[in-house]
Amino acid sequence: MHDMLFYLWFQAIYQASLRLCLLGHIYIQTLHAAGNSDWSRSNHESQRCHFVIGVNPCLSCQSPCADIKTAYLLSSVSSQSTASLAFVVTGVRPMSYALGTPSTAAQTQTAPHQHPSWSPYDDNGGTAAAVAGSDYCIIAASTRLSSGYSILTRESSKVIQLSEKVVLVSAGFQGDIRTLQKLMQTRNVMYQHNHRRPMGVNALAQLLGNTLYYKRFFPYYTWNLTCGLDDKGQGAVYTYDPVGNFERVGYSCQGSGKDLIQPVLDNQLKAASPLLVPAKNWMTSLPEDEAVDLIKDAFVAAGERDIYTGDAVEILVINKSGTRRMMLELKKD
Repeated sequence: MHDMLFYLWFQAIYQASLRLCLLGHIYIQTLHAAGNSDWSRSNHESQRCHFVIGVNPCLSCQSPCADIKTAYLLSSVSSQSTASLAFVVTGVRPMSYALGTPSTAAQTQTAPHQHPSWSPYDDNGGTAAAVAGSDYCIIAASTRLSSGYSILTRESSKVIQLSEKVVLVSAGFQGDIRTLQKLMQTRNVMYQHNHRRPMGVNALAQLLGNTLYYKRFFPYYTWNLTCGLDDKGQGAVYTYDPVGNFERVGYSCQGSGKDLIQPVLDNQLKAASPLLVPAKNWMTSLPEDEAVDLIKDAFVAAGERDIYTGDAVEILVINKSGTRRMMLELKKD
């Protein structure tokens, strides 16, 4: 008799403890759902939508509902030490909670993942190209500035001349282009004050590479060319990727029209790589006038097929006599 009373007493305490644990867990989940809600109660006063407390989305709005008023315990603890609770709550659909290991816990449903629609970058298009000769360097860049299918301006220069014999040209995101060019202009002025001479194309090439590599974890969204005449009076073109890797080449092209212009330059110039061993002459053998005509023809062809290349081409020719600037009109549509 005493054993039976003790057993009944122990069973009652055991079931009461389980109920208290479950109600505490439910209370915490309810507070969590109410705290994470960011929409008003008034929109859901007349709705009896259903979702799992704290985690499952509302079927009508796909968000956790904060209008939780009443919960009713409908079932008790079974004899297998498993608790099953069903809820009829304003804004809550019935859900089963199971005690035990995480593998036996109830599976919750989550709303579809929403990808962010905002990006810190934008590709404003544009094309830049450069050709290095034995005693000259030709730099060209389109002036169209676009965003998507909209033309923002037709007169945006992508070229900045840092000294008499050094030019930096960039394509890509306009915000990063302006930021990078202002930074390089400042560094160039500091170099002149410290060394009492203008920065050479080789020094600028290394400085730009270090600057881009420094920003490699949040890079400048730009494609750059450093061009000019070196200490020997020979043309030099340095091409980069957005994180600072660079090499000296005889010619190069960057930007949205690269896939159209680079094959033309490869076919007409056929310059060897400066990394070949033994070394070969990697500069173009074309005369300056023919190289300028080649650049013009390449941009005219690219303007017919690339919507981000057009309006005009700004061309700079650097040689021992100085810098000559010219403009070539392209299609306006």
